[in-house]
Amino acid sequence: MTYTIIKDELLALANERIAEHSSGYFKTAEGEYGYGDQFLGIRMPVIRQLVKKYIDADLNTLKKLLRSEYHEIRLFSLISMVSRFNKAKEETRQEIYDMYLDNTQNINNWDLVDSSAHYIVGQHLLNRGFTDKELMNKSGGILYKLVTSSSLWERRIAVLATFQFIRNKKFDVPLQIYEILLEDKEDLIHKSVGWMLRELGKRDKALEEKFLKKHLNKIPRTMLRYAIEKFSKEERQQYLKGTI
Repeated sequence: MTYTIIKDELLALANERIAEHSSGYFKTAEGEYGYGDQFLGIRMPVIRQLVKKYIDADLNTLKKLLRSEYHEIRLFSLISMVSRFNKAKEETRQEIYDMYLDNTQNINNWDLVDSSAHYIVGQHLLNRGFTDKELMNKSGGILYKLVTSSSLWERRIAVLATFQFIRNKKFDVPLQIYEILLEDKEDLIHKSVGWMLRELGKRDKALEEKFLKKHLNKIPRTMLRYAIEKFSKEERQQYLKGTI
């Protein structure tokens, strides 16, 4: 019942003009990363208001919503999952985490990943106290599995999950992941890794610079630009020219 109520309320908020703009912004044309996604045209503040309204929606309802063909309905589900995760006991957190990873094919654009991955995947892995070796084990470590996936979105989930590690000043796993992704072909991965390196640098600039200098000859240009965005103009020029 709740599933139908939430779905119908979201469908009723559809705005064709906004949907058309969103379809272009999130690259849904053939050959682009968001190809085939469908938009209703609902702004984020409206979605967040509905999340508060339906804060008690059960996980089965959220699972059904996460499998919707409409981007904003999936976004509603993910933000609801984050909200529920933050307040839940460990058993429910495990359910949310499992549901998240079981449905990565529906977490298929950068805003869906960026609004949820570190809050659910990153935080859960930290809460469970996995060792770096367990997370990055080539025989089954969850972050290694994600970062080496053929799915762009699973790789981005791995990158964004590290945001929570960085916030807790745990840098070893993030740097292992970023090193693996130096040769990734996707611009959205370059941007996300550069962003995370910049966040790491806010906590330990020397460590960020050590990584950048070590890999300066192979780091993608976009990744580098994002990583050094907060450096001084002189430092940025040195890195971009390779004279650092």
